[in-house]
Amino acid sequence: MSVLALDVGSSSVRAQRFDKRGEPAGEVRQEEYEADDPNEVAAAVHRVLSDEEPDATSCFAHSLVAVDEDWNALTPILGWRDTRSAGAAEWLARRLDADAVHARTGAFLHPSFWPAKLAWLAQTEPEIFRTAARFVSFADCIRGEPRTSLGMASTSGLLDLTTLAWDEELLATLGVDRDRLPEIDDVQLWPDAACSNAGAGCTTRDRAALMVGTSGALRVLYESEQPQPRPGLFLYLADEHRVVEGGALSDGGNLYDWLERTLADAPGSLAERDPRDHGLVFLPFLGGERSTGWNPNARGTIHGLTFETTPLDLRQAAYEGVAFRFAAIADLLPELQEVVATGGGLLHDRDWVQIMADALARPIAVSGVPEASLRGAAVLALERRGQEVGKAPIAGVVEPRADRAEAYRAAREAQQKLYEALT
Repeated sequence: MSVLALDVGSSSVRAQRFDKRGEPAGEVRQEEYEADDPNEVAAAVHRVLSDEEPDATSCFAHSLVAVDEDWNALTPILGWRDTRSAGAAEWLARRLDADAVHARTGAFLHPSFWPAKLAWLAQTEPEIFRTAARFVSFADCIRGEPRTSLGMASTSGLLDLTTLAWDEELLATLGVDRDRLPEIDDVQLWPDAACSNAGAGCTTRDRAALMVGTSGALRVLYESEQPQPRPGLFLYLADEHRVVEGGALSDGGNLYDWLERTLADAPGSLAERDPRDHGLVFLPFLGGERSTGWNPNARGTIHGLTFETTPLDLRQAAYEGVAFRFAAIADLLPELQEVVATGGGLLHDRDWVQIMADALARPIAVSGVPEASLRGAAVLALERRGQEVGKAPIAGVVEPRADRAEAYRAAREAQQKLYEALT
């Protein structure tokens, strides 16, 4: 027995076959893309699959595409990075009880999620909003049928966690009929959050995946019969029995790319430098804030610049800034005992892993799985077939440095003070 897994990420598409133990049984097929055109990304998916049908699919969450009766896309892929609906999110927050929405759906009235995107679409593209036959995720768009999985529906921010159906109050407020949304069914499709955790072996409440890909997230995947969202954290259903809980950052690998473009002449090891050396405080909100305050109007800030500031100082402060935001998420997960680093942004940069360990003041295990979301899709599909998969390998453990503890504590406090002053 083997399964063909597909992973549609924010900037690339990958496919690979796995055996019944969840071990690779073939080479990774991959294609990168830079587009928000559903047709272009779908073409990349089909080229990677080579006319094969995947047995399990992982796909980036929160995306929205409006389609007509013939399944032609009427909009680009409206993804989590698109903050144009920030005003619509504020409009919804004035009309609804935002805390009650979070308690029901596990999501926030924030431009990352469907409610704000749909309200924005109705305001700015009323003809498209009125004539669209359906509103679907990109994963459903490429499948070409009006069915989705429980997990993908939950990451939209429109699903009631208790009824397992589309949220009635949100639909009424948005003016969207239920039949314009996909039917929630048993589809072998999962959001990348669930797949990343499953692939890295982070499947209990005390073991989190610390993922830095295009964006970043710290999350746990665990069994729960009565999902109860907690302040500052998202909580999505992965399936009928498990939830994904945690926080997300809009700045991850994309921040790394920005640093590469902006500070091309900044060589040197970052982990060997002390946080006190540069005198900077960096708020990593270049893409707006998600966790923990979910403020889409927040912007990146660098405090403490002088004529002596170097490109390496800026890079170090940026890495530390992201690490401190992850530490703030970890504080909201008191059950957390183990953290596993995954995602290309961390697996290819041990300096950043060391900074994460120092900032979180805890050991960071480095995943030995090169493509956790891809493996995770296969693992989840195999588990449904009753197969017992092997453990996810660990490539090593990075320990926090005791002699840096005070410096990192003080630097984190300085960031928190700036955060409170500006957001």
